[in-house]
Amino acid sequence: MPIDYLPILVMLVVVVAFATIALILSTLTGPRHPTAEKLSPYESGMPPIGSARRRLPVKFYLTAVLFILFDIEIIFFYPWAVLFRQLQWFGLIEMGIFVLVLLIAYVYVWRKGGFDWD
Repeated sequence: MPIDYLPILVMLVVVVAFATIALILSTLTGPRHPTAEKLSPYESGMPPIGSARRRLPVKFYLTAVLFILFDIEIIFFYPWAVLFRQLQWFGLIEMGIFVLVLLIAYVYVWRKGGFDWD
């Protein structure tokens, strides 16, 4: 049984060795010409405006979490679609219940104002 994991161990050793050698070579042979312009922070090619430590509204985080939540729920449609013919009516009813629960959650968040940006 342990011999089955030997290729994975060899690959892990090769990857770590390659990464280590690449980091060492890049620090030894890389150009070192720091200037004020190269060391200044930027975002998308533009100089930053204001402090990076500004406070964001909670609505921003709530919307981000809701997007991730509903986005991840969509992943459950893929295995269902692959096995749809095998699951037959049972799978259809189960997915209907799943979509109904998602719809109830969506309407709840909508009524609570979770999608309003203002």
